[in-house]
Amino acid sequence: MTSPERAAPRPDVETPERAAKRRSATRGAFFAEFVDMFDIYLPTVVLTPALVYFQPAGLDPGTAAILTSLVFVTTLLGRPVGAAVFGALADRVGRRRATITSVSGFGVITLLIALIPGHATIGIASYWLLIVLRFLDGVCLGGGYTGALPLAMEYAPKHRRGLLGGVILAAFPLAYVVITLVAMACFAIFPLAGATSAYAVWGWRVPFVLGAVLAGCLVVYYVRSVAESEVWEAAEAAKAEGTSAGSAARPLLAVLRGPSGRAFLQVFTMMTGFWLTQNLVTLFLPTTVLRQLVGLSNSQVTVVLLVSYVCLVASYIGSGVLGQRVGRRRFFVIAGVAIAVFGSALLGVLVTGKGLPFGVVVVVVCAFSVVVTAPWGVVLPYITERFRTDVRASGFGLGFSVSVVIPSFYAFFVEGLGSVVPYAAASVVLLALGGLLGAAGAAAGPETRDVDFATEAPHE
Repeated sequence: MTSPERAAPRPDVETPERAAKRRSATRGAFFAEFVDMFDIYLPTVVLTPALVYFQPAGLDPGTAAILTSLVFVTTLLGRPVGAAVFGALADRVGRRRATITSVSGFGVITLLIALIPGHATIGIASYWLLIVLRFLDGVCLGGGYTGALPLAMEYAPKHRRGLLGGVILAAFPLAYVVITLVAMACFAIFPLAGATSAYAVWGWRVPFVLGAVLAGCLVVYYVRSVAESEVWEAAEAAKAEGTSAGSAARPLLAVLRGPSGRAFLQVFTMMTGFWLTQNLVTLFLPTTVLRQLVGLSNSQVTVVLLVSYVCLVASYIGSGVLGQRVGRRRFFVIAGVAIAVFGSALLGVLVTGKGLPFGVVVVVVCAFSVVVTAPWGVVLPYITERFRTDVRASGFGLGFSVSVVIPSFYAFFVEGLGSVVPYAAASVVLLALGGLLGAAGAAAGPETRDVDFATEAPHE
């Protein structure tokens, strides 16, 4: 346990001034999550059809697939790096300053991506420039939520963290809905027919410019409207007065050892399980299950995903409220078991659902998505409550981002299980394992909903 931060204000005692700061911080965190996920989905939804613009003509399918995957892998690799760098920065110089820096970074980089010339102009350098910028984009994106989200939680009263955490994370499915609609509009306006078509040459640039503009607006909002965390400022003041340990001199090292290290290991275990189940919804479901196993057309898949993600906006908020009522630890355990049982059953219906009526597929996918993604409405308050103030941003950033690396190889896990069980059943088994791992990780940690940021966070 840590020594009390006696100078810290109590977020659960909400004055009118603090209520205004809370609302500004919550809005900022919501839009930070929205802009972050908007940018993440840009290459997946918008850029994939235009990658021929950056690549030499006549590539064999295998090489083209590898080059395409690198665009997404580099972003993935950049996010944990960004979480580490900007998490430490947020713990050392403040959540607000770290957020402004990281958002400014990915706003500029997103704009630079929109300006990249094609292969016909600068050759293969076009592709490698895209790869480098997407990596740097991933670094800055990994820092975008690392400062903004803990800042919002540190302003939230204890009894409202569940609701506000669910509202903030609901920006994730909302961003998917918006970027998909933007992409559909671009596909309708700009013809797509090879490397010299209007969409491949410049139509894809429009959403990237929009993403850069959104990031710029977010920076202006933080500069003008969002105050620094009072909890963090009080910890710094206590350090200066010699009444508290204040900020750790090396937050990254501090979060990996001692009580914080044990908290990180527990959060990492839980989040690895829930990232594994999440990837089966966001990646495996649309690419393999709906298109290949169920046999839907591209337009049908788009409709199914739009409807399901609209449902997720509401379910994230509902999960946050429910987790506040029953306790976060209990909610995660129940949700993990529900994923293993009910989520696996629903996925089993889908992987064997060739020829199912379209309406049935929509209903099953919506139910499946709600069940499997239920933990995500609760992860924000929980992870921030697991770490003390001087390492909270680092702990949140690393716990949230590093745990995504192993689950990102879900396709290899499915293939491996496919050698033991029928391929259609392999994803069902993997989903159950992910749900149980998430439940076990949560069970190994404490209940956190009563943590008082003004004093200390539990580690045991």
